[in-house]
Amino acid sequence: MKSPEEILKQYWNYDSFRPIQKDAVLSAVNGQDTLLLLPTGGGKSICFQVPVLMMEGVCIVVTPLIALMRDQVEQLKRRGIPAAAIHSGMNKHEIDIALDNCVHGSTRFLYVSPERLRTDIMIARAKKMKISLLAVDEAHCISAWGYDFRPSYLKIAEFRELIPDTPVMALTATATEEVRADIIDKLKMKTVRVYKQSFARENLSYSVFNEDSKEQKLLQILQRVPGTAIIYVKTRKRTKELADWLNRKGVGASYYHAGLSHKDRSERQSAWIGNKVRVVVATNAFGMGIDKPDVRSVIHFDLPENLEAYYQEAGRAGRDGLRAYAVALYNPIDLEDLLDTVERQYPPIDLLRRVYQALANYYKIPVGSGELSIHDFDLQHFCGIFGLPVSDTHYSLKLLQEEGFIQLSESFNEPSKLMFLVDNRQLYDFQIRYPELDSFIKVILRLYGGELFTEYMRINETEIGQHFYAPVQEVASKLRFLQEREIIDFQPRRDKPQLTFLTQRFDAETMPLQVAEIKKKRARDRSKARAVLAYASSDNRCRTLMLLEYFNEFDASECGVCDNCLKKKKEKEQTFRALGLEIASDLRHNGPLSPKQLSERFGHVAEKYFLRAIKMMLEEEKIAYNNQGKLIVNK
Repeated sequence: MKSPEEILKQYWNYDSFRPIQKDAVLSAVNGQDTLLLLPTGGGKSICFQVPVLMMEGVCIVVTPLIALMRDQVEQLKRRGIPAAAIHSGMNKHEIDIALDNCVHGSTRFLYVSPERLRTDIMIARAKKMKISLLAVDEAHCISAWGYDFRPSYLKIAEFRELIPDTPVMALTATATEEVRADIIDKLKMKTVRVYKQSFARENLSYSVFNEDSKEQKLLQILQRVPGTAIIYVKTRKRTKELADWLNRKGVGASYYHAGLSHKDRSERQSAWIGNKVRVVVATNAFGMGIDKPDVRSVIHFDLPENLEAYYQEAGRAGRDGLRAYAVALYNPIDLEDLLDTVERQYPPIDLLRRVYQALANYYKIPVGSGELSIHDFDLQHFCGIFGLPVSDTHYSLKLLQEEGFIQLSESFNEPSKLMFLVDNRQLYDFQIRYPELDSFIKVILRLYGGELFTEYMRINETEIGQHFYAPVQEVASKLRFLQEREIIDFQPRRDKPQLTFLTQRFDAETMPLQVAEIKKKRARDRSKARAVLAYASSDNRCRTLMLLEYFNEFDASECGVCDNCLKKKKEKEQTFRALGLEIASDLRHNGPLSPKQLSERFGHVAEKYFLRAIKMMLEEEKIAYNNQGKLIVNK
């Protein structure tokens, strides 16, 4: 068996682990349940990927984020590590192939959403797999105390019963003491090893400013702090408005939100990562999974709804270890809006039932059917047909998702995919019967290889057309012809939001909504919002200490670089300067005096303050020692 360092070097080309990483790796290799708490950018993925490559079998990775799931799979494949993902947007045949490759193939990592764990096909195949590790990413989602609670995460413990001897590693960047205890309990972790890195970031300076004109303060910050920046706002509309305003002021800016097409999002993200655009104005859809170490400032133009989200988003600044700035801007109206936003996120229970019934009617799904069915979804069109208020419906859908009835994915690009449904011999017979398609089939095989017989491969119709010397329309027509004759399974490209029914459809009036739990969560969210208000409105406490205490770290010292620490430092300097003026005045009238004589004359001042003032006056050459070793005022 290779050592952790050998695996790290072979696949990541790193010579050594960061603090805590190797401890977590060895814990998993030794079969221990492990809870890992690492700040954003701390390298959590390596902690479960390295041990799996030291063992036999497949790692099942549970994550709620489709975009991050797909990004991780692509990164692993680029390193030569076989990986796959199962998510909404895949048909049953694709899922079947992916699971088969985990049982009989070489797949080492299988990424799934928590909802998938309880499907019959997943349970049946899991019993046949050799599973080396169960990794639970974003593990705070399992806790009702967490800021992004998802009931579907509670099903992970049931899945563990299928693999009682397989260790679990739970990973999160943000977890309070209550959340940590909840993770261990809900995942039924045994003899758990907990590894935690301090949430303190020495190179990150936190500041909060109460401003009547947030735009002008934003511009001032960007003028004073060079380098790339992320600006977070609450609404999609504001991303464009603020980016346009910054461009008019001479600051190169782009905007980003989940409602943009995949092409636009990809191009804007690449331009920012490549430093072609200095600033990106975004909703919180931006940043997850993006590795850009040289971000110099993260500015929250709108206050976040909880400190967990704020810490994660602010933590995207300064991952290179150099000085960086996390700034939040607000005005008194923002403080009122924050609590109002929490209330708006919890529409009446009657509206939840009405929206659920409308979804069933929209897709014509009868009671008792529709489980795991996937549909294109257009919120505006849906609300227009049923006369529903858009904002309240949006929040109703989010609650229905949190309750585990549906899953919503924002608009994302699912490239065209293809797989042969016949073997080599059957395909050869088909080519003889349809010689006009022989060269077309050979082009596809030459471009995408024999893996087309065992798994779905992403294809590009334009690329096929260039090699076949045919327009895209003709390529699509030939692919449909092969599909109709069951030679291939062809999934055309999609770029629309998706809605998945995670359960069979219930009767709306009797669907099992956890009304009492929804009320408790609303109360918890109110409490979290009030913690943000306390953080923002504090004008004397160290920002870093406030964040650390929120995450149950109580043994740190003041950072010295946040706005409140700098303000206190400035106030002390002013106090020392005033004391220095008194000392100089006394020396003019009563000097020269020895330090001891002078100290006695200022007996009413604490000795450390007196010595600090003397030191500052000497450094600035306002006073000096004469030949007798006494203090005098310099002329």
